[in-house]
Amino acid sequence: MIQKLKLFEQTVVFLRWATDAEFGKILYVGEDFVEFLVLNPDTMEYGDKILINSQLILEVMVSGYEVSRLLAEISAKASNDLNADNLPF
Repeated sequence: MIQKLKLFEQTVVFLRWATDAEFGKILYVGEDFVEFLVLNPDTMEYGDKILINSQLILEVMVSGYEVSRLLAEISAKASNDLNADNLPF
């Protein structure tokens, strides 16, 4: 499973582990842990960075309706943040 998770580093996913489940980005996959950046779906901003023991991971969803919807909202927010009024030049 570690090798498969390494394929999804820097990818937005839905991750379920023994005690919780969240949308976020897999930052790094180590031999015995996963560094995960939690995404708040209401504000589309990243929050807490957590370390999860890789043996506790139960589910990883890399595609599907909810993940696609979040990616679309993140893209829309990024394009709104880069409108002409916010450009640094």
